[in-house]
Amino acid sequence: MRTMRAQELIETLNLQPHPEGGWYREIYRSSAQVQPQDGRPSRDALTTIYFLLEAHQHSRWHRVQSDEVWIHLEGAPLALWTSDAALRTPPAHVRLGPVDVHGTRPQHTVPAGQWQAAQPIKSPAADDYTLVSCTVGPGFDFDDFAFMRPDGDEAALLRHHWPELAALI
Repeated sequence: MRTMRAQELIETLNLQPHPEGGWYREIYRSSAQVQPQDGRPSRDALTTIYFLLEAHQHSRWHRVQSDEVWIHLEGAPLALWTSDAALRTPPAHVRLGPVDVHGTRPQHTVPAGQWQAAQPIKSPAADDYTLVSCTVGPGFDFDDFAFMRPDGDEAALLRHHWPELAALI
């Protein structure tokens, strides 16, 4: 069930369904172009979106070929999971939200090419949604984006070694 605040944010910010889960809207796309040094064609220098996840939603495992900065804006804290491109290291998560003594911070950067997934951290005291801003540089392009394929090798590794994170595929 959608909370009144989540509904208000979806309507006020004019958010649309996102392919990886949740709701989004691009709010900035730089007019400047940059040439990535990894052989990709020119990209916009920077892009920014609003991204909202309701308590029952998650951002599916995916990777972007540019650095991505996640910034918590409001709502429940967010668990942002990351792992290297080959899943050689166990996925680790950072907790995005208001600063606290337990290590929660409002911002985290996911380096280009790393696997990432996210979900609101549910608790009786928390809100039923999380609103973040995501900034990508060089700017986001769907040609630089890939989901973890449910039938792929990475998904098999994740299911085998970290089955508790398979629900995010």
